[in-house]
Amino acid sequence: MKAVVNQNTCIGCGLCVGICPDVFSMDSDTKAIAISGPVPAHLEDDVVSAKDGCPVEAISI
Repeated sequence: MKAVVNQNTCIGCGLCVGICPDVFSMDSDTKAIAISGPVPAHLEDDVVSAKDGCPVEAISI
């Protein structure tokens, strides 16, 4: 599994970082970014929760 954040859609609410800080972080423009590699298996459920909770559907997996 790989997580991707659409920078054009992200509003920088930080929900994904709050749910899964090991995968998501905020960049210098206060938009979310995801780790570049595959999501570790033990974090996959949290990434799905972050995707499902994103208010603007900016996260794809």
